[in-house]
Amino acid sequence: MVKAGLKRWLLVPVAGVALAALALMAWYWAGHWVPDRARYPVQGLWLDAGNGPVEWATLKTNGPAGHGPDFVYLTASSGADIRDPGFAAGAEAARAAGLQVGAVHVYDVCLPADGQASNFVTTVPRDKHMLPAAIAIDLDPKRCPEPPGEASIDSELTTFLNEIERHLGRPVVLMPSAEIEARYHLAARIDRNVWVAGDYRVPGYVKRPWVLWTATHRLHVAGVTTPVRWVVVQ
Repeated sequence: MVKAGLKRWLLVPVAGVALAALALMAWYWAGHWVPDRARYPVQGLWLDAGNGPVEWATLKTNGPAGHGPDFVYLTASSGADIRDPGFAAGAEAARAAGLQVGAVHVYDVCLPADGQASNFVTTVPRDKHMLPAAIAIDLDPKRCPEPPGEASIDSELTTFLNEIERHLGRPVVLMPSAEIEARYHLAARIDRNVWVAGDYRVPGYVKRPWVLWTATHRLHVAGVTTPVRWVVVQ
C-alpha cells in the first residue's frame, strides 16, 4: 500500500513534466512552422513599424528551414493620418538585401476614401519595380463601432481604389479579413487578386482562388526581434 501510494506520488510530477514538455514543443512548433517550399516555392513576410528594427542581411540569409524570404510587404499607411516614416528607408534596405518589396495600406471602412488615398499616395511612390500594393481591410470596433452599409463601402472603396491605382499604374491586391468578407463579400464582388489569412492552414472564407496567404503571424526569424507574419504565393 505504501509502495502504491509512493508510485502515485511520483507519477504526478512526471505527468506534469510531460505536459510541460508537450506545451514547450507546441510553442516551438507554432513559432517556427512555415509551409512546405516544395508546394509554395515563393515565400516572404509582411512587416510593419511594430516589428521594430530589421537586420535585413541577416533576415535574407537566415530564413526558416534554411531559406530566406523572397519578398517583403511593408505597411506604409493606415487610415487617413497614420504613415510609417521609415517606409522608404525600409524598402531601400530590403531591396539592397535582395528582397522584392510591396506596400500595404490598412483601410478604415469608417473613414472617407479621399483622405486615405491621399495618405497612401503621399507615402508610396509610383515604382514599376515594386510588387502590387495590398489593401488590408478589417473591422476595428474601437475605431469603427458602427460599420457602414454595403452601398456606402462600395462607393468609398471604389473611389479609394480608383485614386491609388491611377497613382500606381496597376491594380492592387485586396486583403479582406474573414469578418469583412462575411459582411461585405468584397472578394466575391470586386475583380482584384485576393490575399487571405489563416494560421497553419488555408482558410475557406474567400470562395475563389487566392494569390497570397498569410500562413502564420507567429513566426520567429533571425533579424527581427518580434514574431512576423509569413506569407506564401500561390
